[in-house]
Amino acid sequence: MNSTIPQTRALKRRPKVSASPLLHVSRPALTAFNPALPVDDSLVVAGELRDQFNGLKDLIDAIQTLSNAVVEGTSTLPPGSPATVTLSVSNGTLNFSFGIPQGISGGDGGQGPQGEQGIQGEQGIQGIQGEQGIQGYQGEPGVPGAPGEVTNAALSAAIAGTSSNSNGVALLGLVVSDPPTQSEVQQIVNKLDELITALRR
Repeated sequence: MNSTIPQTRALKRRPKVSASPLLHVSRPALTAFNPALPVDDSLVVAGELRDQFNGLKDLIDAIQTLSNAVVEGTSTLPPGSPATVTLSVSNGTLNFSFGIPQGISGGDGGQGPQGEQGIQGEQGIQGIQGEQGIQGYQGEPGVPGAPGEVTNAALSAAIAGTSSNSNGVALLGLVVSDPPTQSEVQQIVNKLDELITALRR
């Protein structure tokens, strides 16, 4: 009786590999996103990766939603200064503050055309009378003016009063002797001079 002897397969033994300790990465307790993690060529650690995701979420949740923008004010800067702008966020409102440099003064422009004459304003109240000034120098005599016009009435009145010029000369009342004396002749000469003076105008 033949008996079948099972053939035994030669078991291949795997090469014995010396056990090496696993790379252990210490995981610090994270409270914020760390862009330096995970370290290159390191094992993925679930807790570390979870902390990174949570840190990113915290950053996203901290972003404020803007619903309005307001210009808080402007300020004037010295000429030649750079313009500035300041931004701040408060309760969903974006606040702007601008600094505008003052322009440099330009040169004088040309004279413009004369404008139309305005309406005359109301007369102002009379001012206080000033003190009397010092007397000025006497001016040179002016050119004699032309003779004025004489009316007929003025000429008639002047002629009518001409004969009265001699009324102030009294009569001589002298009886001349024969021959006349020097005293009598002198009285006649004096009376004649008096009449000539009265008749002059």
